[in-house]
Amino acid sequence: MKKLSMPLLFSFLLTTGGFAQKAPAPFGAIPNKNQLAWQDMEYYMFIHFGPNTFTDKEWGHGDEDPKIFNPKKLDARQWARTAKAAGMKAIIITAKHHDGFCLFPSKYSTHTVRESAWKDGKGDVLKELSAACKEYGLKFGVYLSPWDRNHPKYGTSEYNQIFANTLKEVHTQYGPVFEQWFDGAKGANEKDQAYDFKLFNSVVRTHNPQAVIFSDIGPDVRWMGNERGVAGETNWATLNTDGFGVGAAAPASAVLNTGNENGKYWIPAEVDVSIRPGWFYSASTDNKVKTLEELMSIYESSVGRNSNLLLNVPVDRDGLIHPTDSTRLMEFKKAIDASFKTNLAKGKKVLASHTRTGKQFLAQNLTDGKTSTYWATSDQVKTAALTIDLGKATELNRIVLQEYIALGQRIKSFSVEYLDGKAFKPLLQQTTIGHKRILSFATIKTTKIRINILEANAGPVLSEIAVYKAPDL
Repeated sequence: MKKLSMPLLFSFLLTTGGFAQKAPAPFGAIPNKNQLAWQDMEYYMFIHFGPNTFTDKEWGHGDEDPKIFNPKKLDARQWARTAKAAGMKAIIITAKHHDGFCLFPSKYSTHTVRESAWKDGKGDVLKELSAACKEYGLKFGVYLSPWDRNHPKYGTSEYNQIFANTLKEVHTQYGPVFEQWFDGAKGANEKDQAYDFKLFNSVVRTHNPQAVIFSDIGPDVRWMGNERGVAGETNWATLNTDGFGVGAAAPASAVLNTGNENGKYWIPAEVDVSIRPGWFYSASTDNKVKTLEELMSIYESSVGRNSNLLLNVPVDRDGLIHPTDSTRLMEFKKAIDASFKTNLAKGKKVLASHTRTGKQFLAQNLTDGKTSTYWATSDQVKTAALTIDLGKATELNRIVLQEYIALGQRIKSFSVEYLDGKAFKPLLQQTTIGHKRILSFATIKTTKIRINILEANAGPVLSEIAVYKAPDL
């Protein structure tokens, strides 16, 4: 065989990928496949519904006559249809709230729909909603409160197993569950009960291993630390939870809001907020539904700050989503679609100050519209500049950045500049990116934008940079 000269050998190795580097090694805690799928959902519906709907209470006492629950027009298909039209991907329902009332005929309680006036005790809200979610292509999730102000065994050594049995009913009778929602709420001066979350989580893992489990500290998804819909401007998907618990034993709200840089566990944040002042429906709040401007701000400070948005839309006493709420949801959907309709950077040329060797790491991957591809630097390179040539003077007021989080969250700070005439001018500077970072600013006109990665804990790995011109609300 004829030997290649050194220059020819070098050219051959380059064109065949002989010098290509391997993919970056994962950095720190990383998401599992269920967490990755969950993060891509971004936006879904919470429904608070039960006796509180009929008593105008937020926290029922558990002594309500179950007969009061009688939503004569209940239509779970209307809920699912509304969620689907709103662009939501799932519905999570309060299967059992603090009052202990079960929206399904649990054999472990006497405070359920079986004892209600609805359908003469023959109804099952979870059965109807699970079927409706399947019909409309939505995922189905459940909230069960460990705190129970009705059950006579609450506060005894027997209760944890009773609650676990109740969980098993839900997880074996109503189809796939994508998320199990827990909280550690418990009012002052209530019976003491040490919740066995290890037992509770094991029930979920056994019967719906694909489900993510939410609580203050996960183990899969964490609370954001407030109910205003605002994630931290710095938001790490990693958290240190050793030594902490759910409820009063959770880390401080400020920690939950931002996560822990280089935290031991991958536990991304979910932002829960209600479209109304309260979680349950009240006619007195029909004129207090959040404005479109408020909802768009929440979207940008939740989905746009490395979180998922769980928006509560309470069902009214008829068993329907109120027209005021559904109208606002459609306005919200229209505004989101209009804001992110046309990616002005898609297919545009990208110049990187440094790129890892190999076609699969090219900077052009940043504008291909695919989150499955990514740009990366060599392991030792932790800063870089990425310049997108828009080709012509372009008006824009939104930039969306996404890290390739399957390899971990790496970027600690970055800045954005835009070409103004012949010089680049600073536009803004921010900290973390994660799954998605939405940057909103007054409209500018430019031919080029530059993303400067200022600090990273490992070689940066980005999947997408998108640019938009959102219309005024």
